[in-house]
Amino acid sequence: MFSKILIANRGEIALRVIRACKELGIKTVAVYSEADRDSLHVRFADEAVCIGPAASSNSYLNIPAIISAAEITDVEAIHPGYGFLSENTHFAEVCESCQITFIGASSESMKLLPDKMTARETMRKAGLNVVSGSNNLVKGKDEAVKIARRIKYPVMIKASLGGGGRGMRIAHNDVRLISSFMTAQAEAEAAFGSPDIYIEKYITKAHHIEFQLLGDNYGHIIHLGERDCSIQRRHQKLLEETPSPALDGRLRKKIGEAAVRGAKAVNYRGAGTMEFLLDEDGTFYFMELNKRIQVEHPVTEIVYGIDLIKWQIKIAAGEKLNIGQDDVVANGASIECRINAEDPDNNFMPNPGKIETLNLPAGPGIRVDTHIYQGYTVSPYYDSMLAKIIARGCDRDEAIKVMKRALDELIIEPIKTTISLQRNILENRLFLDGEVFTNFLDNIYKIKADLEE
Repeated sequence: MFSKILIANRGEIALRVIRACKELGIKTVAVYSEADRDSLHVRFADEAVCIGPAASSNSYLNIPAIISAAEITDVEAIHPGYGFLSENTHFAEVCESCQITFIGASSESMKLLPDKMTARETMRKAGLNVVSGSNNLVKGKDEAVKIARRIKYPVMIKASLGGGGRGMRIAHNDVRLISSFMTAQAEAEAAFGSPDIYIEKYITKAHHIEFQLLGDNYGHIIHLGERDCSIQRRHQKLLEETPSPALDGRLRKKIGEAAVRGAKAVNYRGAGTMEFLLDEDGTFYFMELNKRIQVEHPVTEIVYGIDLIKWQIKIAAGEKLNIGQDDVVANGASIECRINAEDPDNNFMPNPGKIETLNLPAGPGIRVDTHIYQGYTVSPYYDSMLAKIIARGCDRDEAIKVMKRALDELIIEPIKTTISLQRNILENRLFLDGEVFTNFLDNIYKIKADLEE
């Protein structure tokens, strides 16, 4: 087992990794930007190193600075968390060349899935369904129109690299496709350094289902059930739950087996997530393989009783999985609500500022993952997520009731947050009935679909 690990991230995920390391008896090193000097991950790590100014490009994405911090503190491994460098093949290779273990997918696995377009083709060869679309990267507007007419509108334009809703647009006709194509290219270039675009059929009423995977270095891969992530804004998840109300036992088994088969096709190692779209007919399509821990991993941990961060670390240290697929048994239901510093009544305008009053929910069935505290100043430089509220119940109905109680107890003032939005979702009849699709939020909250040009 490692004796010291550097966490190349910030916020709640950095704290989450520090806690897992403490329980494993591992020393931790935090890295931080100048803007994060007063953050809790800096306070609770055993050591901390400033790696640059506020801008992510000069700090949390600064590979030389992070490697230097790792070398001067003499760590054996680096945990990248999620976002930032967590799926960066070059970073994983640099770690390996410096004889520092990268706690995540191997660089070889990453090379097999360098982008979403390649991943589609790899999984298709492994026998997984993929949504109809372009077979290669789309070179220009004329080719885009030809493809869209062939697969029929509406279509989704997607950046081949990255995620988080960037470089994605929906088009319903030729005119919109052309303008959206250029916009998506520019956004992809700015966000990910690559304008590469592909096109696929847009499934209007789809459930977003993802399966949690764990794989060791010895070819043993299992899944830990599914999460339903259909409630999204601009393709960024807001609420996740397990089990999904859209799956029965037969379909759950079928998709889970497909997820494991796809992971084995690339010799996957560590924690990862296979994401699918499920249409109204019960047909499921591979979407992507996230090669990192997910923001929403706590709902799986609570229901299955397995610490995913600890297992990431153990696997990277060379331990074998001692869990078989038959050992994976769900116990109850769980829901996670992401609380963001955004104003849902003002087009989700970011709302940074100082938190003067804070009350976090507690009691049976509640877990809160957060990095905020009373007096903490929410920075304008990074993601707006403040906290993840996770509720568990013996079934979905009880989990919803527990979550509603938790949101009633949650106070974050005076900044604007998405607490009220989450309450609205939990009281919506379609949500209560499990009739939730990826366009749910646009429909029930009357939000303009920014991606729909």
